[in-house]
Amino acid sequence: MELSGSGTGNGNGTAGNGRDQSESRMGMLRGLGEQAVLESIFGSGPITRPQIASATGLSKPTVSAAVSRLEQAGLVRAAGTRVGHRGRQPVAYEVNSRAGFVVGADIGGANLRVAAADLFGEPICDDQRATPKDGARSVGEQLLELVTEVIDEAAGAHGAPLALGVASPGIIDQASGRVTSLAYNVVPEGRFDPADVIRARFDIPVIVDNNVNLSAVGEKWFGLARGVSTLVFIALGSGVGLGLMVGDELLRGAHGAAGEIAYLPLASDPFDPRHRLHGGLEDEIGAAGIVAAYNASRGPGDSEVASAQEVFERAGGGNGAAHGVVEHVAARLGEAVGTVCAIVDPELVVLGGGIGSNRLLLRGVRGAAAALVPVTARIETSRLGERAALQGAVAVALREARMTLLSSGSRQRSL
Repeated sequence: MELSGSGTGNGNGTAGNGRDQSESRMGMLRGLGEQAVLESIFGSGPITRPQIASATGLSKPTVSAAVSRLEQAGLVRAAGTRVGHRGRQPVAYEVNSRAGFVVGADIGGANLRVAAADLFGEPICDDQRATPKDGARSVGEQLLELVTEVIDEAAGAHGAPLALGVASPGIIDQASGRVTSLAYNVVPEGRFDPADVIRARFDIPVIVDNNVNLSAVGEKWFGLARGVSTLVFIALGSGVGLGLMVGDELLRGAHGAAGEIAYLPLASDPFDPRHRLHGGLEDEIGAAGIVAAYNASRGPGDSEVASAQEVFERAGGGNGAAHGVVEHVAARLGEAVGTVCAIVDPELVVLGGGIGSNRLLLRGVRGAAAALVPVTARIETSRLGERAALQGAVAVALREARMTLLSSGSRQRSL
């Protein structure tokens, strides 16, 4: 009666319209059932139909029909039977390994990294090369070359690529997915859009986001922050930046520039005009600042260093000047952490990046933050290290790919 009334209540409905609406609602319900079933298989597969019914609350006939449609669409497959049951042993289902795969890319100042993963996030293959230093065209060519090689290697056993996530320095316009301000340490002229480079070759969704934001996502999906809803990721390397997740969502700010802690006034002289370009905090504790500080304070018998890594190696070996520089970096970083804790009150702060993930910093950062604010977060060193942004790129590609699979399952059902 309700369907009939909804078809004729405006005075121009017909019995045919009522049937169309009924069929549309039934189709929508089937689609929702398939989504729930596929998500259950993603999360817990291999999993049997009774287990899916228990996990989703759907009836066993509904689950059986949805599994059959998904199997016909090539999205799921039987993975053998479950032993230990009386009578007929139920068949377990998993996502078809040939249903596709995803690719993540990280455009770093030192290295370009690209990796492929299956639909459960398990690694398939990866590669990396030094980032070219001769302009946007060379960076684009090398990125495209790496992505092509990884896709060719993964496609043989896993089908077609479904999505690509790209971690890039700079500010990303969320409406267009374009880099509006690229970090100086990759392409000094700033005219480089990784999405355009990829879309020109591959007809797949390309999701571009800031590399530190994606480092936070990587920790959330694959690292220390599983189950943590309010997370701060601080990346310290050639530069310094922050990714912030509140309520499991990235906080980007009005202009996409949330987390630019390089500009916190934590330098010895925060109003020094030279800090205007990169920020006072970055000038002091970024890689260049660390090298400059050590070379200025080294003893008479100590040779100059060319990298921050050398400073940390000497500090670990007992060099007094290097130890002093590392302590200063830890104190400044702890000040930044304390500032963020006072404003955001996160559950977890993860230190990452090529310098930030060095465990020589952890104790000093914790001590400085605790001395500044009465309530601090748990502060840990990233388990993902320099791969955090790459793992975050894989994560956003996985999210996009799963949405694609769900919609393709619905399209298959309607054919």
